[in-house]
Amino acid sequence: MKKQKNFIFKCTGCGHEEPKWLGRCPGCGEWNTLEETPVSKHSNTISSKGPVQSLPLSSVDPLEGSRISSGIQELDRVLGGGILKHSSILVGGEPGIGKSTLLLQLAAAADTKARILYVSGEESAGQIKMRADRLDIKEKAEKIEILTTGCLEEILTITQAVKPVLILVDSAQTLYSLETGVSPGTLNQMKHCTWELISWVKEHDAALFLTAHVTKDGLIAGPKSLEHMVDTVLYFEQSDKSISPGNLDCRFLRSTKNRFGSVDETGIFTMGEKGLSTVEDPSLLFLVHREGTLPAGVVTAAVSEGSRTLLVEIQALTVPAKGSISRVFSDRIDNARVSRVAATIEKHLGLRLSDQDLYVNVAGGIRISDVGVELALAAALYSARTGVPGPLKTVIAGELSLAGEVRALSRLPGREKTAKDLGFTCFVGPLLETGNESGYVSVKDIKSAIKAVFGA
Repeated sequence: MKKQKNFIFKCTGCGHEEPKWLGRCPGCGEWNTLEETPVSKHSNTISSKGPVQSLPLSSVDPLEGSRISSGIQELDRVLGGGILKHSSILVGGEPGIGKSTLLLQLAAAADTKARILYVSGEESAGQIKMRADRLDIKEKAEKIEILTTGCLEEILTITQAVKPVLILVDSAQTLYSLETGVSPGTLNQMKHCTWELISWVKEHDAALFLTAHVTKDGLIAGPKSLEHMVDTVLYFEQSDKSISPGNLDCRFLRSTKNRFGSVDETGIFTMGEKGLSTVEDPSLLFLVHREGTLPAGVVTAAVSEGSRTLLVEIQALTVPAKGSISRVFSDRIDNARVSRVAATIEKHLGLRLSDQDLYVNVAGGIRISDVGVELALAAALYSARTGVPGPLKTVIAGELSLAGEVRALSRLPGREKTAKDLGFTCFVGPLLETGNESGYVSVKDIKSAIKAVFGA
């Protein structure tokens, strides 16, 4: 009887397998990358825990879905109330934005007495210790275990020995498995290693954090399926400027996917010598202190970010178009939204903007996706085009339809209350069902809104 082979040839670049050696890999096209690899003998029917069995939903312990606090208020907000056990979180961001700092501070601040495993494939243990000393986390460093490797087999060996409640991996692009090859960062390596770590935390009372680099387009590098495998995807963004008061260097943490919470929340941090600090009250963070009158093209908007209201300054500038086609320059509010609001102004107010280049900015560099910014954006564009400044103590909020109507908004009472608490005396917004309160001006369309704000 012919003896069965106990080895195969596997590509070190893409993980493609062949029963015999080939000079060129059929999977990735690279030459001389197929290496002899022993065949692992795994049972297809019985796992290490015994035969696979189902269990009734009623018998599942609800505590398995409990959360633990990260010790960082803004991170808990974005995650939906804390770190859910057995979950996996992917954190993406540009180099140097603070992903490693966030993980190290999380390791020190997490509300747990169990061990925490910090895995780094990018830094040495000495470099991590230097950062920990700078962040002044010496008192809580005893529960943190440091492992400087990207080898999956070594990581899984340590996790079985340490049994950590949190596994923090920096970064996904440095992971590799000896079974898939020795080159980290390939598509198969990232998917295989990530899935193995996710499987480990699903079977144990733990949670997984992975950092990931981003491309020049701002998307997480590597296979898109990496984002599908994890439970939560967070993006770390940086303001393009320092924010007064105090020239604070701001960071924004947003969720683009969250199986166990909302994706509307935004975590706001400031970066300093002691690392990341949470901004508990960002109400005044995005407003520019001015005395006298506002410049033309500047208005204040009340926008909703998750469960809280922010007052932001919307800035607009119009100049004659350099060519025959008007262009829109806006990286904090979607270009399509700016064009739609400009078309609504031109149609219903008769103010021509199609021959103008439109520049729109949000003070502080925060990206706005709330529809409630549309009425304030229309007022800023009108002010910039006509040169008429708006009132200093007025806040504007409302969704604008293509018919020029001002539609109702969610959390409108909270927006009005925030404006009053910060000293604003007038709030221009959609019609209220219960009647106007003192200082509230109801408007039903863009014409009445412009008249209420500018007296035109």
